[in-house]
Amino acid sequence: MLLASVALVAVGASAAPAVAAREQRYEPGDDPAAINFRLLDIPTARAEDPRARVYIIDHLKPGATISRRVEVRNDSPATQKIELYAGAASVENTAFTVPDDRTGNELSGWIKLTTAAVELAPGERDSVAVDIAVPKNASKGERYAAIWAQVTSGSKQNGNVVQVHRVGIRVYLDVGPGGEPPTDFRIGDLAAERGIGGLPVVTAIVTNTGERALDMTGRLTLSKGAVQAGPFKVTNGVTILPGQSGKVRIAVDQSLPAGVWDVQVFLASGLVERKAEGRISLPVAAPMELAQSPRPIWLAYAIGVAAMLVLLVLVGWYLARRRRTRFTPGHRVS
Repeated sequence: MLLASVALVAVGASAAPAVAAREQRYEPGDDPAAINFRLLDIPTARAEDPRARVYIIDHLKPGATISRRVEVRNDSPATQKIELYAGAASVENTAFTVPDDRTGNELSGWIKLTTAAVELAPGERDSVAVDIAVPKNASKGERYAAIWAQVTSGSKQNGNVVQVHRVGIRVYLDVGPGGEPPTDFRIGDLAAERGIGGLPVVTAIVTNTGERALDMTGRLTLSKGAVQAGPFKVTNGVTILPGQSGKVRIAVDQSLPAGVWDVQVFLASGLVERKAEGRISLPVAAPMELAQSPRPIWLAYAIGVAAMLVLLVLVGWYLARRRRTRFTPGHRVS
């Protein structure tokens, strides 16, 4: 999950540090500034949707308002002031993308939190209401944002280093009249690539044929006669916009006997699941490298071709001149 436990480290030489160029990830308990952030409310209509359990996903008509609750918990050993705010998000190159700073967008401007900060003792938690109000003149379409819980702290070792730790919850909000647009996708070609250590990676091209963004999850199984392997989970969680395609990758993290294997891929986005079958050959061949001729040989070929062209030009010029001479008035033709 892109927004889970993300710590952005900013380093500067003055009291106003620069934006981080480095991103770190922490597990709860690993980071002295660790905070946990989760969604509490799930709409009844989406109770079975695994995406709706971790993201705010909804469809609203212009002028409508919804309210959700989020919970923030201090998992660090010290009391912390945790800031809460909404920020911009977008989907770029099949990735749910957020800026490093507090840049906003149209959707983040519609989001209001009941408080901008909470102070929590170690192990303490608190819930905060999140209201999303869509203007009556809002245009049709799906929008993206993120709700953040953030801790900012200085470094005891170096006074000009500031650490910014934040965790977030994605927001997918579709706006328009009528009911919610459909979610659907199509699985295209299955193929195999060489992964880390030469182990295979099965890939599937997924095309979003619906009208809502997709967050791809799924699994892969392989069989060869009586031998079976898997299931293996989707390695890269891609987000695919309507009308676009993306490559889903599933790493096979074990060695398998050589030969032709039957593969079954089950992919899902929320409650929509599709299956595809195919065959791959193992082991996957390494990418071919084109051999390059040594420079002296290449140069000799180039000089030879140039000389041949010059010779052809001279011969053509000579023949043309001789033909004009033979037919010039005043000369007798034998």
